[in-house]
Amino acid sequence: MSNLEINSNTPQTVRKIAAQLRLVGWAGFWLQLVLAVVSSLIFVFALPFASTGASNPGTGGSLLFAVGGLLILYGSTYWSFRYVMTSRKLKNPALRPKKSETIKIVRWGLLSSVLGMGSSVLGAEAIAGTLLGKSLSSVTSFALFSPDALSKIIQPLDIFIVLANTHTITAHFIGIVGSLWLLNQINKQ
Repeated sequence: MSNLEINSNTPQTVRKIAAQLRLVGWAGFWLQLVLAVVSSLIFVFALPFASTGASNPGTGGSLLFAVGGLLILYGSTYWSFRYVMTSRKLKNPALRPKKSETIKIVRWGLLSSVLGMGSSVLGAEAIAGTLLGKSLSSVTSFALFSPDALSKIIQPLDIFIVLANTHTITAHFIGIVGSLWLLNQINKQ
């Protein structure tokens, strides 16, 4: 019998938890993976072309926290796939983890999403602060031809960086919601 087949003497509650882990694992994996790849592509595109200096939201702490949240997102994406692997193990009595081990796996997934979201939110705060500073010190229209003045206005690349970080936050939110729902379902059984 393969690991994918449900043993006839598998308890109904274990079958239900396995199905929920599989559903949340696949949904979280694909949603987070798509958002992580899109965020990565935006960062790769926007950052080399963004101007440097303190007036750019793609520099300093904002970039550190935003990219840190993105890197943690890749770990959270793997952890969502780990839910799928755990669901497969639950179906096989020889490989079935204990309830406490399953809860521990889901808690680690929740922790990684919370840490990633925290890092991304700190990055978003720094990015928003920089953009606020740019908007408050906007230059007059006749000075737009100066290279120095150009770095003081909000540019489309600045918005790309905001968009990439927002995708990262959304992906972590998906991971948090999925993990909390799984913990609730496992503890109900």
